[in-house]
Amino acid sequence: MDYQVNLEVFRGPLDLLLFLVKRNEVDIFDIPVARLTEQYLEYLGLIEMIDVEHAGDFLVMAATLMEIKSKLLLPQGDDPDAPEADPRLELVRQLIEYKKFKDAANLLEAQAERQLSRLARQQMEPAYQPDPAQQPSRQVELWDLVSAFGRLMRETLALQPQQIIVDQTPVQVHMDWILQQLDRQPRLAFAALFTPPYQRSRLVGLFLAILELIRAGRIAAEQDEVFEELWISAAPGTKSAEDAACPPSGN
Repeated sequence: MDYQVNLEVFRGPLDLLLFLVKRNEVDIFDIPVARLTEQYLEYLGLIEMIDVEHAGDFLVMAATLMEIKSKLLLPQGDDPDAPEADPRLELVRQLIEYKKFKDAANLLEAQAERQLSRLARQQMEPAYQPDPAQQPSRQVELWDLVSAFGRLMRETLALQPQQIIVDQTPVQVHMDWILQQLDRQPRLAFAALFTPPYQRSRLVGLFLAILELIRAGRIAAEQDEVFEELWISAAPGTKSAEDAACPPSGN
C-alpha cells in the first residue's frame, strides 16, 4: 500500500505530549511520566500505521520519555538533603515554550478569522442547521481523531479474519465518496464513514481522506462533549465531485 498524501496536520511529538497533558488534567510542571509514556506509545503505534515516514521524531520522543522514566525509578543518592536535578525539567521547559508558540499561533489565527469576517461576501446558506436545543459542539483536535480511529481499528479488525489484503484505492476516491455521503446527509458519525469491508489498508485510506478534507477546509470534525461521539459535517458550500452508488471496496 502506497498512499502518496502529504498531511501537515501531524504537528510533532510536543503537540501530542501537550494534548496528553491537557486530556489527563495534570500539572505541566509535575508530569506523570509513566502514565503519559504508556499513552504516548499507544498513539505512536497508530502514527506508524498511518504514516511511517513521519514517525521518526515521535520515536525519538518515545525514547526520551523512556529515559526520563528510568531515571525517576533509580534510587536516590546517599545524602537525602543533596539537591538532584529533576530529569523532567528539560522536557517541561520545551513543552512550556511550545505552548507559548501554539497559543500565539491560535491567537493570530483567531484574529485573522475576525478580520476576514469584516469583508463583504455573498450570503451562503449553511449545509447543516443545528438543533438550537442541543449544546454547541466544539472543534476537535487531531489527536482526538487519531484516538477515535484507534478505537475503531481495534473494534473492527478484531472481528475480521487475519489475512493480508492490500487496498490500492487512491485517497482521492475515498475523499470523493466521503463528500458524496455528506451531500446526502450533511452530518454523520465518525464511525459511520468506515463501512465494510474492514481491511486495515482501506480503513487507513479512509482516515487519511478525512484528515485531508479537514485540512482543505471541506469538512469539519466536532464533538458535543469530551469523550463522546465524534461528528463529521460538510463545510458550507462544499459539493461532492461525482455521485457514487456504493463506497470503494478496494482490490
